Amino acid sequence: MNKPVQGPRHQTPRRRRWPWIILLVLLVVGAGFAGTVYYKLHQTANAVLSNQSGVSSSTTQKVSATKPISVLLLGADTGEDGRTYQGRSDTIIVATINPKTKKTTMMSIPRDTLAKIKGASSSSIQKINAAYELGGAKATKKTVESLLNIPIDYTVTINMKGLKNLVDAVGGVTVTSKYNFTFDHVTIKKGTHHLTGKEALSFARMRYDDPLGDYGRQMRQQQVIKAVAKKLMSANSVTKYSKILNIVKKNVSTDMNFKTMLAMAEKYRSAGTTIKSDHLQGQSATIDGSSYQIASTKELRRVSKKIRKTLGLSAVTVKNTETALNAANPYFDGSTYTTYNVYANTDTSTETADATTTDTTTGTDTTTGTDTTGTDTTGTINTQTNQQPTY
Repeated sequence: MNKPVQGPRHQTPRRRRWPWIILLVLLVVGAGFAGTVYYKLHQTANAVLSNQSGVSSSTTQKVSATKPISVLLLGADTGEDGRTYQGRSDTIIVATINPKTKKTTMMSIPRDTLAKIKGASSSSIQKINAAYELGGAKATKKTVESLLNIPIDYTVTINMKGLKNLVDAVGGVTVTSKYNFTFDHVTIKKGTHHLTGKEALSFARMRYDDPLGDYGRQMRQQQVIKAVAKKLMSANSVTKYSKILNIVKKNVSTDMNFKTMLAMAEKYRSAGTTIKSDHLQGQSATIDGSSYQIASTKELRRVSKKIRKTLGLSAVTVKNTETALNAANPYFDGSTYTTYNVYANTDTSTETADATTTDTTTGTDTTTGTDTTGTDTTGTINTQTNQQPTY
C-alpha cells in the first residue's frame, strides 16, 4: 500500500485558497439581459472554459432536462502574493443544485481528509487537497467521486484573488463573527459587520485562531458565500453584471460551456434562493508528523447519502480504500485510541467503481446512518514510520 505523501508545498502555512463564487454568478445573472451582458457572458464562458473531456453527454442532458446537478467547487493556490504555480485546492465544496426543490446544498470537505488520489499519473494515499496539485480539477473530481460514491457533473475553480474582487464588486458583504481575531493585518471584532473584499478574504481565510480550526473556517467561508449570493440576487444593473463577469473571466476556470451556463441561468436561478450548508466531519490524526482528518465509514456514508438524495439518487454503500482502512483500524476514535495504521493490508477488490447509480424520483435511503454531523475529536496518531507498505 502507498505511504501517505506530502508532496511539494510552495506557500506559507497561513495562506488559504478560494472557490465557489462563479456558481452563484451563473445562477443569478440570468439570461434575461440581451445585448451587452449576453455578449460579455459569452466572452466570459469562452475565457474560463478549461477542458470538457470529463463531461459526458448524459451530464449535458441533465441540464437540458432541468434535473438536479452537482458541481465541484475548488479554490486554487494562485492569484495572490504573486503565486502562479499549480498548488493545492485547500477549499473543496460539493454543491448540488436542485431546481425542483429550489435548493442548493454545499458540502465542504476538509482539505486534510485522508483519501486515495484518483485520476493522477500516480496513485497515492494522502491529503485530499493534493489531488489538484497532482492532476488538477480532473483528478480532484475523480478522488471526491470515489471517496463519497457520488457523481460530479461539473468542476469550477477560482483563485483567492477572485473572492476579494467580487466582494468589492457587489459593494461588500455583511457577516457575523463569533469572536475577535486579527489575520493578515485585518482585525475582525465579535459581532455583525459589513466587510470589504480584503476584510471578507481575511474573515474567510483565518484558521488557527478558530477553536474549531478548519471546520470553523469552512463555516465562515459558507457565510461569505451566502452573503455574496444575497447581493447578487439584488443586482440588476448591466454595469454591475459586466464588472462581475470581468472578474470571473480573470479568476475562474470550468468545464461548463456557454450553452450549459446559459441553461443554468435560465432554469436553475430559483435554486440559488435557498442555500444549505454541511461538511464532512473527520477525526484528527497525525501521520508521519503531518496533520490529517480521518472520515469514519459512518460519516462517509452519511454524507454520500445526503448528497445523493439532493440529486434524486438512491443511497448506496460506500466501499473503497478509505472504508477498508477504517475497517483495518477498528479501535481508532481519534481520542482514547489514537493509532491509525495507513499501511494495513486492506482488501479493495470490492471497491465501488460507479458512483452514478439509477436516478430515482424519491431518493430512497438504504443506509442506516443518521443524518447528523459527526463530532470532531482530536488526538495524535502514532504510526511506525519505518514500517513498509504491505501492498
